[in-house]
Amino acid sequence: MNRKFRFGMIGGGRGAFIGAVHRIAAAMDGKAELVAGAFSADAARSRLSGADLLLTPARVYGSYAAMAQAEAVLPADRRLDFVVIVTPNHQHFAPAKLFLEAGFNVVCDKPATFNLAEARALQKVVARTKKVFALTHNYTGNAMVKQARDFVRAGKLGKIRKVVAEYPQGWLSTLLEGTGQKQAGWRTDPKRSGAAGCIGDIGTHAENLARYITGLHIQELCADLTTFVKGRKLDDDGNILLRFKGGAKGVLHASQISVGDENNLNIRVYGEKAGLEWHQEHPNELLVKYPDRPAEIWRRGNGYMGDTAKKFTRIPAGHPEGYLEAFGNIYAEAFRAIAAEVAGKPPPRGLDFPTIADGIEGMAFIETAVKSARRGARWVKMPVA
Repeated sequence: MNRKFRFGMIGGGRGAFIGAVHRIAAAMDGKAELVAGAFSADAARSRLSGADLLLTPARVYGSYAAMAQAEAVLPADRRLDFVVIVTPNHQHFAPAKLFLEAGFNVVCDKPATFNLAEARALQKVVARTKKVFALTHNYTGNAMVKQARDFVRAGKLGKIRKVVAEYPQGWLSTLLEGTGQKQAGWRTDPKRSGAAGCIGDIGTHAENLARYITGLHIQELCADLTTFVKGRKLDDDGNILLRFKGGAKGVLHASQISVGDENNLNIRVYGEKAGLEWHQEHPNELLVKYPDRPAEIWRRGNGYMGDTAKKFTRIPAGHPEGYLEAFGNIYAEAFRAIAAEVAGKPPPRGLDFPTIADGIEGMAFIETAVKSARRGARWVKMPVA
């Protein structure tokens, strides 16, 4: 394209966390510009947020429905190329469906929808409209995660035997939602978050990371979900045993009451020949372990990295890259697909960003974990994605 992408945002106004992250990531390569938005269900608050972002008042809306109606009739030289949805989970499906059917591409924060039924319905909308739907499971955009995936694909680890994925946090170790804290409020509310709390919020990241690196799909699981904080309505800790298709076994632990942990997403993968380990809080390093020689520490930005990791590395070695750059890489790949869609061309080969298919698998994971826990931590098969 010989111009910047024009995009609008739904949610992400004053007091929001993830909206600002998306705006940074979308602008990281200088290819996109925010020009419109419905930043809050409160029309006055949406206007204030639009003013904060220096947007033209006429393109700041009091609802996403009003935004879709107005933006759909604009001429081609002003029309949005995509919209970004950064609302709580219960407000993902309806705006995504509306904007897809109105002819817009969509980037949506995870999880894809409020429940599995909505995710499957949305998949049909994406297929029917032939628009791009990108889901921001951002950790898969990290260069070292891509290096790990390439090691597995190349057979460096041999046949995978075991996967351990963990995501401990401690920020909800008290009844923070009782203080009026916005982020805690909606994440612990079953009417806005969905059937799961911790497992839906961060457990899905661990599941997605394990599947992305290994290529393995969960066949069945056994979940023990707990609500430790008195007065909380959803789980704040989960311990899950996994059986993958093909015979590998796994353990997935997600917690928001692990006092002292900040954002400690990590994964260990063990094969017949080698193992690997990656920690989100130390994102520039990948540990590769062998049975008969010292472990190797692979560091982002060096010449010995694989081609895929090099492609997604933004700055030289020694200059840390992490959360925001990984987000930017997801957007960069989505932009390749959106550019083709806008030009009326088929999608380019080798696209590497999460799609509605990933969203369905993530929602199936949540639904199955909740079902298993409610049955007393019994083994439950994952539904076919």
